[in-house]
Amino acid sequence: MQEMNADKNYDVIIVGAGPAGLSFACSLVDLNLKVMVVERSTLSSISSPKPDGKETALTHNSLKILRKLGVWDLIDETKVSLLREAKVFDGDSDSLLNFTAKKSSIDALGYLVPNHLIRLALYEKASHSDNLSIISDLSVESVETSYSGGKVTLSDGQILNSKLIVAADSRFSEIRRKMGIESTMKDFSKVMIITRVSHEKDHNQIALECFNYGHTLALLPLNGNISSVVLTVPTDEADQMLNMDQEKFCKFASEGFNGSLGEMKQIGERFSYPLVGVYAKKFRSTRFALIGDAAVGMHPVTAHGFNLGLRGQDILSKSISKALNAGKDIGSVEVLREFENKQIHLSRLMYFGTNGVVSLFTNDDEKAKQIRKLVLKFADRFPPIKSLITKHLTESKKSNLIPF
Repeated sequence: MQEMNADKNYDVIIVGAGPAGLSFACSLVDLNLKVMVVERSTLSSISSPKPDGKETALTHNSLKILRKLGVWDLIDETKVSLLREAKVFDGDSDSLLNFTAKKSSIDALGYLVPNHLIRLALYEKASHSDNLSIISDLSVESVETSYSGGKVTLSDGQILNSKLIVAADSRFSEIRRKMGIESTMKDFSKVMIITRVSHEKDHNQIALECFNYGHTLALLPLNGNISSVVLTVPTDEADQMLNMDQEKFCKFASEGFNGSLGEMKQIGERFSYPLVGVYAKKFRSTRFALIGDAAVGMHPVTAHGFNLGLRGQDILSKSISKALNAGKDIGSVEVLREFENKQIHLSRLMYFGTNGVVSLFTNDDEKAKQIRKLVLKFADRFPPIKSLITKHLTESKKSNLIPF
Protein backbone atom coordinates (compact mmCIF):
# COMPACT_ATOMS: atom_id res chain seq x y z
CA MET A 1 0.00 0.00 0.00
CA GLN A 2 1.42 3.35 -1.02
CA GLU A 3 1.32 6.50 1.04
CA MET A 4 -0.47 9.54 -0.33
CA ASN A 5 1.82 11.60 -2.55
CA ALA A 6 1.71 14.79 -4.59
CA ASP A 7 0.34 13.02 -7.65
CA LYS A 8 -3.46 13.11 -7.43
CA ASN A 9 -4.14 11.25 -10.67
CA TYR A 10 -5.43 7.68 -10.60
CA ASP A 11 -6.82 5.14 -13.02
CA VAL A 12 -9.56 4.03 -10.63
CA ILE A 13 -10.95 5.58 -7.45
CA ILE A 14 -13.03 3.26 -5.26
CA VAL A 15 -15.24 4.86 -2.61
CA GLY A 16 -15.76 2.42 0.25
CA ALA A 17 -13.41 -0.15 1.81
CA GLY A 18 -16.02 -2.73 2.72
CA PRO A 19 -16.00 -6.26 1.24
CA ALA A 20 -17.16 -5.13 -2.22
CA GLY A 21 -14.75 -2.21 -2.45
CA LEU A 22 -11.73 -4.15 -1.23
CA SER A 23 -12.48 -7.21 -3.36
CA PHE A 24 -12.69 -4.96 -6.43
CA ALA A 25 -9.41 -3.32 -5.45
CA CYS A 26 -7.83 -6.78 -5.16
CA SER A 27 -9.20 -7.68 -8.60
CA LEU A 28 -7.26 -4.75 -10.10
CA VAL A 29 -3.93 -5.54 -8.42
CA ASP A 30 -2.40 -7.37 -11.40
CA LEU A 31 -3.70 -4.98 -14.08
CA ASN A 32 -0.92 -2.39 -13.71
CA LEU A 33 -3.40 0.32 -12.76
CA LYS A 34 -3.00 3.04 -10.18
CA VAL A 35 -5.88 2.59 -7.72
CA MET A 36 -7.08 4.65 -4.76
CA VAL A 37 -9.58 3.44 -2.14
CA VAL A 38 -11.26 6.14 -0.04
CA GLU A 39 -12.88 5.13 3.26
CA ARG A 40 -14.56 7.39 5.79
CA SER A 41 -14.04 4.97 8.70
CA THR A 42 -10.85 4.75 10.73
CA LEU A 43 -7.89 2.71 9.54
CA SER A 44 -8.15 0.43 12.59
CA SER A 45 -11.77 -0.43 11.78
CA ILE A 46 -10.85 -1.72 8.31
CA SER A 47 -7.44 -3.19 9.15
CA SER A 48 -8.66 -4.99 12.29
CA PRO A 49 -12.41 -5.53 11.83
CA LYS A 50 -14.22 -6.76 14.92
CA PRO A 51 -16.66 -9.69 14.94
CA ASP A 52 -20.12 -8.49 13.93
CA GLY A 53 -22.08 -11.72 14.35
CA LYS A 54 -22.58 -12.19 10.63
CA GLU A 55 -21.74 -15.48 8.96
CA THR A 56 -21.29 -15.14 5.20
CA ALA A 57 -22.56 -18.12 3.20
CA LEU A 58 -20.18 -18.35 0.25
CA THR A 59 -21.25 -20.07 -2.97
CA HIS A 60 -18.85 -22.18 -5.01
CA ASN A 61 -18.41 -19.34 -7.49
CA SER A 62 -17.57 -16.89 -4.70
CA LEU A 63 -14.99 -19.35 -3.37
CA LYS A 64 -13.49 -19.53 -6.85
CA ILE A 65 -13.25 -15.72 -7.06
CA LEU A 66 -11.64 -15.40 -3.62
CA ARG A 67 -9.09 -18.05 -4.58
CA LYS A 68 -8.33 -16.20 -7.81
CA LEU A 69 -7.76 -13.01 -5.80
CA GLY A 70 -5.34 -14.79 -3.48
CA VAL A 71 -7.63 -14.01 -0.54
CA TRP A 72 -8.98 -17.44 0.36
CA ASP A 73 -5.63 -18.71 1.63
CA LEU A 74 -5.50 -15.77 4.06
CA ILE A 75 -8.60 -17.02 5.89
CA ASP A 76 -8.12 -19.46 8.77
CA GLU A 77 -9.56 -22.71 7.39
CA THR A 78 -10.48 -23.89 10.89
CA LYS A 79 -13.05 -21.06 10.98
CA VAL A 80 -14.75 -22.21 7.76
CA SER A 81 -17.86 -24.36 8.22
CA LEU A 82 -19.41 -26.58 5.55
CA LEU A 83 -23.10 -26.18 4.78
CA ARG A 84 -24.14 -29.65 3.58
CA GLU A 85 -27.91 -29.39 3.79
CA ALA A 86 -30.67 -26.81 4.28
CA LYS A 87 -34.23 -27.34 5.47
CA VAL A 88 -36.98 -24.74 5.20
CA PHE A 89 -40.10 -25.08 7.36
CA ASP A 90 -43.40 -23.25 7.30
CA GLY A 91 -44.48 -22.48 10.86
CA ASP A 92 -45.64 -25.50 12.82
CA SER A 93 -47.02 -27.28 9.77
CA ASP A 94 -45.49 -30.33 8.10
CA SER A 95 -44.55 -28.29 5.01
CA LEU A 96 -40.83 -28.71 4.35
CA LEU A 97 -38.36 -27.92 1.57
CA ASN A 98 -35.05 -29.77 1.81
CA PHE A 99 -31.83 -29.06 -0.11
CA THR A 100 -28.85 -31.38 0.12
CA ALA A 101 -25.42 -31.85 -1.45
CA LYS A 102 -25.49 -35.61 -0.86
CA LYS A 103 -27.03 -36.51 -4.21
CA SER A 104 -24.84 -34.22 -6.30
CA SER A 105 -21.18 -33.88 -7.26
CA ILE A 106 -20.58 -31.00 -4.84
CA ASP A 107 -19.23 -31.51 -1.32
CA ALA A 108 -21.38 -28.78 0.19
CA LEU A 109 -24.12 -26.31 -0.68
CA GLY A 110 -21.86 -23.51 0.55
CA TYR A 111 -19.23 -22.44 3.04
CA LEU A 112 -19.93 -20.36 6.15
CA VAL A 113 -17.23 -17.85 7.06
CA PRO A 114 -17.36 -15.10 9.71
CA ASN A 115 -17.82 -11.82 7.88
CA HIS A 116 -15.03 -10.03 9.74
CA LEU A 117 -12.49 -12.67 8.68
CA ILE A 118 -13.33 -12.10 5.01
CA ARG A 119 -12.91 -8.36 5.50
CA LEU A 120 -9.60 -8.92 7.29
CA ALA A 121 -8.27 -11.14 4.49
CA LEU A 122 -9.33 -8.64 1.81
CA TYR A 123 -7.61 -5.79 3.63
CA GLU A 124 -4.45 -7.84 4.12
CA LYS A 125 -4.29 -8.60 0.39
CA ALA A 126 -5.08 -5.03 -0.67
CA SER A 127 -2.73 -3.34 1.77
CA HIS A 128 0.28 -5.28 0.47
CA SER A 129 -0.26 -4.25 -3.14
CA ASP A 130 2.22 -1.72 -4.56
CA ASN A 131 -0.16 -0.07 -7.03
CA LEU A 132 -2.95 0.41 -4.50
CA SER A 133 -3.40 3.22 -1.97
CA ILE A 134 -5.94 3.32 0.84
CA ILE A 135 -6.88 6.57 2.54
CA SER A 136 -9.09 6.48 5.65
CA ASP A 137 -10.86 8.93 7.96
CA LEU A 138 -11.96 11.01 4.98
CA SER A 139 -15.29 11.21 3.18
CA VAL A 140 -16.11 12.30 -0.37
CA GLU A 141 -17.66 15.77 -0.35
CA SER A 142 -18.38 15.90 -4.07
CA VAL A 143 -17.98 13.81 -7.19
CA GLU A 144 -17.96 14.98 -10.80
CA THR A 145 -17.60 13.07 -14.04
CA SER A 146 -17.43 13.98 -17.72
CA TYR A 147 -16.51 12.17 -20.92
CA SER A 148 -12.89 13.20 -20.38
CA GLY A 149 -12.51 12.10 -16.77
CA GLY A 150 -13.78 12.20 -13.19
CA LYS A 151 -12.77 13.79 -9.93
CA VAL A 152 -13.67 13.57 -6.27
CA THR A 153 -13.21 16.23 -3.62
CA LEU A 154 -12.42 14.85 -0.17
CA SER A 155 -13.49 16.28 3.17
CA ASP A 156 -10.01 17.70 3.76
CA GLY A 157 -10.08 19.61 0.47
CA GLN A 158 -7.95 17.21 -1.61
CA ILE A 159 -9.04 16.75 -5.21
CA LEU A 160 -8.33 13.38 -6.82
CA ASN A 161 -8.66 12.75 -10.56
CA SER A 162 -9.50 9.44 -12.16
CA LYS A 163 -10.51 7.67 -15.37
CA LEU A 164 -13.17 5.72 -13.48
CA ILE A 165 -14.96 6.19 -10.14
CA VAL A 166 -16.61 3.19 -8.47
CA ALA A 167 -18.97 3.49 -5.50
CA ALA A 168 -19.05 0.69 -2.93
CA ASP A 169 -20.19 2.75 0.04
CA SER A 170 -23.12 0.69 1.39
CA ARG A 171 -26.78 0.40 0.48
CA PHE A 172 -27.32 3.93 1.75
CA SER A 173 -24.69 5.19 -0.70
CA GLU A 174 -24.08 8.94 -0.57
CA ILE A 175 -22.08 8.73 -3.80
CA ARG A 176 -25.00 7.09 -5.62
CA ARG A 177 -27.18 9.99 -4.53
CA LYS A 178 -24.56 12.60 -5.47
CA MET A 179 -24.40 11.07 -8.96
CA GLY A 180 -28.17 11.39 -9.32
CA ILE A 181 -28.88 7.65 -9.59
CA GLU A 182 -32.32 6.75 -8.31
CA SER A 183 -32.97 3.69 -6.20
CA THR A 184 -35.96 1.85 -4.83
CA MET A 185 -35.88 1.17 -1.12
CA LYS A 186 -37.95 -1.30 0.86
CA ASP A 187 -38.08 -1.00 4.62
CA PHE A 188 -39.19 -4.41 5.88
CA SER A 189 -39.92 -2.88 9.31
CA LYS A 190 -38.07 -5.81 10.86
CA VAL A 191 -34.84 -6.31 12.76
CA MET A 192 -32.42 -9.21 12.42
CA ILE A 193 -30.92 -10.42 15.71
CA ILE A 194 -27.85 -12.67 15.59
CA THR A 195 -25.88 -14.58 18.20
CA ARG A 196 -23.85 -17.76 18.59
CA VAL A 197 -25.05 -20.67 20.67
CA SER A 198 -23.72 -24.06 21.69
CA HIS A 199 -26.09 -27.03 21.80
CA GLU A 200 -26.17 -30.60 23.07
CA LYS A 201 -26.80 -32.43 19.79
CA ASP A 202 -24.93 -32.45 16.48
CA HIS A 203 -26.38 -30.25 13.74
CA ASN A 204 -24.77 -32.46 11.06
CA GLN A 205 -23.90 -29.29 9.07
CA ILE A 206 -27.60 -28.72 8.33
CA ALA A 207 -29.02 -25.20 8.17
CA LEU A 208 -32.57 -24.73 9.40
CA GLU A 209 -34.98 -21.92 8.59
CA CYS A 210 -38.46 -21.70 9.99
CA PHE A 211 -40.97 -19.10 8.80
CA ASN A 212 -43.03 -18.84 11.97
CA TYR A 213 -46.01 -16.56 12.12
CA GLY A 214 -44.78 -13.18 13.31
CA HIS A 215 -41.06 -13.98 13.08
CA THR A 216 -38.45 -15.99 11.19
CA LEU A 217 -35.88 -18.18 12.93
CA ALA A 218 -32.79 -19.59 11.22
CA LEU A 219 -29.85 -21.68 12.38
CA LEU A 220 -26.51 -21.73 10.56
CA PRO A 221 -24.25 -24.71 11.47
CA LEU A 222 -20.70 -23.81 12.49
CA ASN A 223 -17.84 -26.14 13.42
CA GLY A 224 -18.50 -28.30 16.45
CA ASN A 225 -21.81 -28.22 18.30
CA ILE A 226 -22.06 -24.48 17.68
CA SER A 227 -24.50 -22.55 15.51
CA SER A 228 -25.39 -19.01 14.61
CA VAL A 229 -28.98 -18.22 15.47
CA VAL A 230 -30.64 -15.60 13.28
CA LEU A 231 -33.96 -14.24 14.49
CA THR A 232 -36.02 -11.77 12.47
CA VAL A 233 -38.76 -9.91 14.33
CA PRO A 234 -40.93 -6.82 13.80
CA THR A 235 -39.08 -3.65 14.80
CA ASP A 236 -41.38 -2.99 17.77
CA GLU A 237 -40.42 -6.38 19.26
CA ALA A 238 -36.67 -6.05 18.76
CA ASP A 239 -35.81 -4.45 22.10
CA GLN A 240 -37.71 -7.14 23.97
CA MET A 241 -35.71 -9.89 22.24
CA LEU A 242 -32.40 -8.05 22.60
CA ASN A 243 -32.93 -7.51 26.31
CA MET A 244 -34.28 -10.99 27.03
CA ASP A 245 -32.03 -12.90 29.46
CA GLN A 246 -29.81 -15.53 27.86
CA GLU A 247 -31.53 -18.58 29.32
CA LYS A 248 -34.95 -17.46 28.14
CA PHE A 249 -33.65 -16.46 24.70
CA CYS A 250 -31.92 -19.82 24.20
CA LYS A 251 -35.02 -21.69 25.32
CA PHE A 252 -37.05 -19.69 22.79
CA ALA A 253 -34.55 -20.57 20.03
CA SER A 254 -34.39 -24.25 20.97
CA GLU A 255 -38.17 -24.59 21.05
CA GLY A 256 -38.30 -22.88 17.67
CA PHE A 257 -36.64 -25.99 16.24
CA ASN A 258 -38.72 -28.35 18.40
CA GLY A 259 -35.78 -29.02 20.68
CA SER A 260 -34.04 -31.04 17.94
CA LEU A 261 -30.60 -29.79 19.05
CA GLY A 262 -31.25 -30.06 22.77
CA GLU A 263 -30.42 -27.37 25.30
CA MET A 264 -28.77 -24.24 23.95
CA LYS A 265 -26.38 -21.79 25.62
CA GLN A 266 -25.49 -18.37 24.29
CA ILE A 267 -21.72 -18.06 23.77
CA GLY A 268 -21.49 -14.82 21.82
CA GLU A 269 -22.70 -11.24 21.84
CA ARG A 270 -26.18 -10.49 20.53
CA PHE A 271 -26.10 -8.20 17.47
CA SER A 272 -29.00 -6.49 15.71
CA TYR A 273 -29.47 -5.03 12.22
CA PRO A 274 -32.50 -3.27 10.70
CA LEU A 275 -33.68 -4.84 7.45
CA VAL A 276 -33.82 -2.47 4.49
CA GLY A 277 -33.54 -3.56 0.86
CA VAL A 278 -32.20 -1.24 -1.85
CA TYR A 279 -32.04 -1.54 -5.63
CA ALA A 280 -30.39 1.07 -7.86
CA LYS A 281 -32.29 1.75 -11.10
CA LYS A 282 -29.02 1.65 -13.04
CA PHE A 283 -25.50 0.52 -12.21
CA ARG A 284 -23.51 3.03 -14.26
CA SER A 285 -23.20 6.62 -15.36
CA THR A 286 -20.48 8.60 -17.14
CA ARG A 287 -17.15 7.15 -15.93
CA PHE A 288 -18.96 5.82 -12.89
CA ALA A 289 -20.15 2.41 -11.65
CA LEU A 290 -21.96 0.95 -8.63
CA ILE A 291 -20.97 -2.35 -7.02
CA GLY A 292 -21.89 -4.24 -3.86
CA ASP A 293 -24.69 -2.97 -1.66
CA ALA A 294 -24.47 0.43 -3.34
CA ALA A 295 -25.98 -1.30 -6.38
CA VAL A 296 -28.15 -3.92 -4.66
CA GLY A 297 -28.79 -4.29 -0.94
CA MET A 298 -30.37 -7.73 -0.54
CA HIS A 299 -32.65 -9.08 2.17
CA PRO A 300 -30.46 -11.63 4.03
CA VAL A 301 -32.96 -14.50 3.70
CA THR A 302 -31.01 -15.98 0.75
CA ALA A 303 -27.59 -15.10 2.22
CA HIS A 304 -26.64 -13.98 -1.29
CA GLY A 305 -25.81 -10.29 -0.75
CA PHE A 306 -22.04 -10.73 -0.54
CA ASN A 307 -22.04 -13.30 -3.35
CA LEU A 308 -23.92 -10.95 -5.65
CA GLY A 309 -21.55 -8.11 -4.83
CA LEU A 310 -18.49 -10.31 -5.37
CA ARG A 311 -19.87 -11.42 -8.71
CA GLY A 312 -20.52 -7.80 -9.76
CA GLN A 313 -17.01 -6.58 -9.02
CA ASP A 314 -15.59 -9.61 -10.79
CA ILE A 315 -17.58 -8.78 -13.93
CA LEU A 316 -16.44 -5.15 -13.80
CA SER A 317 -12.78 -6.09 -13.34
CA LYS A 318 -13.00 -8.52 -16.27
CA SER A 319 -14.50 -5.79 -18.46
CA ILE A 320 -11.65 -3.47 -17.45
CA SER A 321 -9.03 -6.15 -18.15
CA LYS A 322 -10.57 -6.80 -21.55
CA ALA A 323 -10.44 -3.08 -22.36
CA LEU A 324 -6.80 -2.81 -21.30
CA ASN A 325 -5.81 -5.75 -23.49
CA ALA A 326 -7.54 -4.09 -26.43
CA GLY A 327 -5.95 -0.71 -25.72
CA LYS A 328 -9.31 0.88 -24.88
CA ASP A 329 -10.40 3.43 -22.28
CA ILE A 330 -11.31 1.62 -19.03
CA GLY A 331 -13.94 4.24 -18.16
CA SER A 332 -15.67 4.20 -21.54
CA VAL A 333 -19.39 3.73 -22.07
CA GLU A 334 -18.64 0.43 -23.83
CA VAL A 335 -16.84 -1.04 -20.82
CA LEU A 336 -19.44 0.07 -18.29
CA ARG A 337 -22.36 -1.02 -20.47
CA GLU A 338 -20.86 -4.52 -20.74
CA PHE A 339 -20.58 -4.70 -16.95
CA GLU A 340 -24.12 -3.46 -16.35
CA ASN A 341 -25.72 -5.74 -18.93
CA LYS A 342 -24.16 -8.81 -17.33
CA GLN A 343 -24.96 -7.87 -13.74
CA ILE A 344 -28.25 -6.02 -13.71
CA HIS A 345 -30.63 -8.69 -15.04
CA LEU A 346 -29.71 -11.40 -12.54
CA SER A 347 -29.60 -8.79 -9.79
CA ARG A 348 -33.12 -7.68 -10.61
CA LEU A 349 -34.37 -11.27 -10.61
CA MET A 350 -32.74 -12.03 -7.27
CA TYR A 351 -33.74 -8.80 -5.53
CA PHE A 352 -37.40 -8.67 -6.48
CA GLY A 353 -37.75 -12.44 -6.41
CA THR A 354 -36.37 -12.58 -2.89
CA ASN A 355 -38.64 -9.75 -1.76
CA GLY A 356 -41.60 -11.64 -3.19
CA VAL A 357 -40.63 -14.80 -1.30
CA VAL A 358 -40.14 -12.83 1.92
CA SER A 359 -43.53 -11.14 1.51
CA LEU A 360 -45.24 -14.50 0.98
CA PHE A 361 -43.51 -16.31 3.82
CA THR A 362 -43.89 -13.55 6.40
CA ASN A 363 -47.53 -12.78 5.65
CA ASP A 364 -49.85 -14.06 8.37
CA ASP A 365 -52.93 -13.81 6.17
CA GLU A 366 -54.72 -17.17 6.02
CA LYS A 367 -54.68 -17.22 2.22
CA ALA A 368 -50.93 -16.57 2.16
CA LYS A 369 -50.37 -19.41 4.65
CA GLN A 370 -52.18 -21.85 2.37
CA ILE A 371 -50.27 -20.69 -0.72
CA ARG A 372 -46.86 -21.11 0.89
CA LYS A 373 -47.75 -24.60 2.11
CA LEU A 374 -48.59 -25.53 -1.48
CA VAL A 375 -45.40 -23.88 -2.78
CA LEU A 376 -43.19 -25.81 -0.35
CA LYS A 377 -44.88 -29.14 -1.02
CA PHE A 378 -44.73 -28.68 -4.79
CA ALA A 379 -41.08 -27.61 -4.81
CA ASP A 380 -40.00 -30.42 -2.50
CA ARG A 381 -41.82 -33.11 -4.48
CA PHE A 382 -40.77 -31.91 -7.94
CA PRO A 383 -37.05 -32.77 -8.43
CA PRO A 384 -36.38 -30.41 -11.39
CA ILE A 385 -37.46 -27.41 -9.31
CA LYS A 386 -35.29 -28.48 -6.36
CA SER A 387 -32.34 -29.06 -8.68
CA LEU A 388 -32.64 -25.59 -10.20
CA ILE A 389 -32.89 -23.95 -6.77
CA THR A 390 -29.92 -25.93 -5.45
CA LYS A 391 -27.80 -24.92 -8.45
CA HIS A 392 -28.92 -21.34 -7.93
CA LEU A 393 -27.94 -21.45 -4.26
CA THR A 394 -24.53 -22.94 -5.00
CA GLU A 395 -23.95 -21.13 -8.30
CA SER A 396 -23.02 -24.43 -9.88
CA LYS A 397 -21.55 -24.19 -13.39
CA LYS A 398 -24.42 -26.31 -14.68
CA SER A 399 -26.99 -23.77 -13.60
CA ASN A 400 -28.93 -21.96 -16.30
CA LEU A 401 -29.56 -19.13 -13.84
CA ILE A 402 -25.97 -18.05 -13.35
CA PRO A 403 -24.23 -17.19 -16.64
CA PHE A 404 -20.66 -18.33 -15.92
